[in-house]
Amino acid sequence: MFPPHQQEQVRAQLSLVLQGVISQQLLPRTDGRGRCLAAEIMIPNAAIRNLIREAKVHQLYSQMQVGQQKWGMQTMSQSLFELYLRRLITSDEALGHATEPEEMKTMLAQNPSAGPRAAVRR
Repeated sequence: MFPPHQQEQVRAQLSLVLQGVISQQLLPRTDGRGRCLAAEIMIPNAAIRNLIREAKVHQLYSQMQVGQQKWGMQTMSQSLFELYLRRLITSDEALGHATEPEEMKTMLAQNPSAGPRAAVRR
């Protein structure tokens, strides 16, 4: 933790040097043959760098959602849902590992027949 009088400077420096952030989870496959990777990827574009400088980290997630096509970003929900659509994990696994459970419930509810048959918790 940095002292309050240095936090603005540290955020500015971080916003300039950050190259990317990847968060990973290994989940058991539905076929029982090992694990599969779910990954969240944030590539700092101008908008994300600005949010870091302005201490608006609560808005980073929405920028990641917006930046998926142009910048190659991916949220954990998107990664988990893709694994579910590919029948590599169950809906219970996707929901259990989601960082945004309400978003995952919505995604699963919109595609109930996509992945392995497992109950979607409401």
